[in-house]
Amino acid sequence: MDRKDRQIIRALQRNGRMTNQDLAESVNLSPSPCLRRLRNLEASGAIRGFTVDADPVAYGLPITAFVQVRLERHNEETVRQFEQRVTCLDEVQECHMLTGGTDYLLRVVVAGLDAYEDFIRNRIHPIGGIGSIDTSFVYGTVKKTGVYPMIG
Repeated sequence: MDRKDRQIIRALQRNGRMTNQDLAESVNLSPSPCLRRLRNLEASGAIRGFTVDADPVAYGLPITAFVQVRLERHNEETVRQFEQRVTCLDEVQECHMLTGGTDYLLRVVVAGLDAYEDFIRNRIHPIGGIGSIDTSFVYGTVKKTGVYPMIG
């Protein structure tokens, strides 16, 4: 991937609905080579798709929580079971494996505190093998971006 490919990706991260003509102009290419590069980026998997960045509050999910999970054991079965089950939970928007004292960090969205309690009691606890759960609720967002920094 070269600098021009990264420019195309950044432009699309800012506005995934732009036309090829507008994209080409924004990265200083003519439309045909721009489209060829775009198709190559999609075919290689560098661009995995196009999504809508919806407002969670307007959607009805005003509560965002970051949930730190530590497993009781780190054997293959416990890890596999946790990872398999957590990928099926719609409330979990992201699940990251971490180094340090916490094994996983989940970004969770819910409609309210009662929905969060239900999520923990009826969706997370039944997974089993969890040693501890620590939750931090988001009360404001300073920065959120889906645009990668330019490198190279």
